[in-house]
Amino acid sequence: MLKVYSAQWCPHCIQTQQFLKQKGIAFQTIDIEAQDDDVVKKVIDVNGGEDWVVPTLEFKGKWRPGKIFSAEELLNDLAEMGVVEMGTN
Repeated sequence: MLKVYSAQWCPHCIQTQQFLKQKGIAFQTIDIEAQDDDVVKKVIDVNGGEDWVVPTLEFKGKWRPGKIFSAEELLNDLAEMGVVEMGTN
């Protein structure tokens, strides 16, 4: 299942989750601020090693660093990760 590492106050996280729901894509929300250090460290590493950035996505070992919400870019990235097939938007 797609994992969405997010923070409750993050507008891009909220938009990403709304988009996933709208598209019928199942996902698990993981509140980054409530995670153990090892999980936070992995998210930091995925985002370049400086700090955690959300929403960071993971699907079957493939990661998408945190980005500003863009429906088109998110859909393309989900296709590259194998979450959706292109043309199924």
